[in-house]
Amino acid sequence: MPDQPYEPGGAIAGTGAGGAMDLAASEGASLEQHPSAASGGRAPGGPKGTGPFGPDASAAAGGRARSLGSDAWRDLRRNPVFLVSALIILFLVFISLWPSAITWESPLQCDLAKAQEGSRPGHPFGYDGQGCDVYTRTVYGARTSVTVGVCATLGVAILGSVLGGLAGFFGGTGDAVLSRVTDIFFAIPVVLGGLVLLSVVTSTTVWPVIGFMVLLGWPQISRIARGSVITVQQNDYVQAARALGASNSRLLLRHIAPNAVAPVIVVATIALGTYIALEATLSYLGVGLKPPTVSWGIDISAASPYIRNAPHALLWPSGALAITVLAFIMLGDAVRDALDPKLR
Repeated sequence: MPDQPYEPGGAIAGTGAGGAMDLAASEGASLEQHPSAASGGRAPGGPKGTGPFGPDASAAAGGRARSLGSDAWRDLRRNPVFLVSALIILFLVFISLWPSAITWESPLQCDLAKAQEGSRPGHPFGYDGQGCDVYTRTVYGARTSVTVGVCATLGVAILGSVLGGLAGFFGGTGDAVLSRVTDIFFAIPVVLGGLVLLSVVTSTTVWPVIGFMVLLGWPQISRIARGSVITVQQNDYVQAARALGASNSRLLLRHIAPNAVAPVIVVATIALGTYIALEATLSYLGVGLKPPTVSWGIDISAASPYIRNAPHALLWPSGALAITVLAFIMLGDAVRDALDPKLR
């Protein structure tokens, strides 16, 4: 057999009839395995570039690209701490909206003849010093605590994020003034400030307490939002958008805010439990919520003198308060772990 010329690709030129038949057979087998190769990377009947050899082959093989939010949600669903805390919080929200679903009495219906009595059928937590059902008051107290915590957290997060975000974005004199104002608020003790400001309030609603928490709570969120915005606006995609002529509002709303909000969410989630505990502390001291409002802090304060004779009246609302605060703090820790890329 005559020698065939060798070419640099490993192919043999001038194969003759037998070689051509062999090449045709191998190409036919290859086309049977990959029919889309003959059509330029597209499946029969499909548009160009949609087959396994098209530009989106990697997307079809690896799936759709996930965002930070989807990755965080995937991690949260696998975190038992998040699942337990979320179930507790969902139960608290449920009994806050529909307390009559698990109790049939009024929290203001009391009978002095039953004062300080222990548990009995239909009244598993017993009675307090005024003859009120402890179980019913504990259930209804969740509504007040959840309302105060959620409203205070929303107010603090919105006010602090707006002020801190604008100060970090624009800088200058406004940033300097805001920094000094936050330093002044940080110097005010929270409990002492509550004793001074709420002692002159006669309203029995939750709004004075919520307003006080927002007034003293926004500087922390403001400082976190300011630092997050300053960090994010140094990224290349923000600088590119600015160079292309994007307005300040577009930069803030489309490029900076979505990427700077994660630390604010984490801190606000953890602070929610702190605000619930603060409301109970102020109510215990007599400057927070006042009767006839039903609150765990009020019940703990009222049951303290009878702790030896009727410890159940103190332990049940205290336990409910501790579990609620712990659930929100655990939720905040789980969200922090999911949103922080450094912890992955």
